[in-house]
Amino acid sequence: MNYIQILGLVAAFFTTTANIPQAIKVIKTSSTKSISALTYAMLFIGMALWVAYGIIRNDIPIILANSIAGVLCGIILVMKLLPNKKEHI
Repeated sequence: MNYIQILGLVAAFFTTTANIPQAIKVIKTSSTKSISALTYAMLFIGMALWVAYGIIRNDIPIILANSIAGVLCGIILVMKLLPNKKEHI
């Protein structure tokens, strides 16, 4: 493994796991009040495009990293878009 592959793996690790703390917080608190729906929609679309790119290039690391990150981002986005009765009280 060369330094370019290591750099790619480290980058994939951080971009894949970046949404984990936010997803956990949103799931635990059911609160998305301070989260931007537009930001998460754009992130989700970008990750979906990266997955498509990875499929076209047959690049498993890109596919896996962005699929996992996309699922986490999608969870946050869905929770943001669904009505939350607790936040409206």
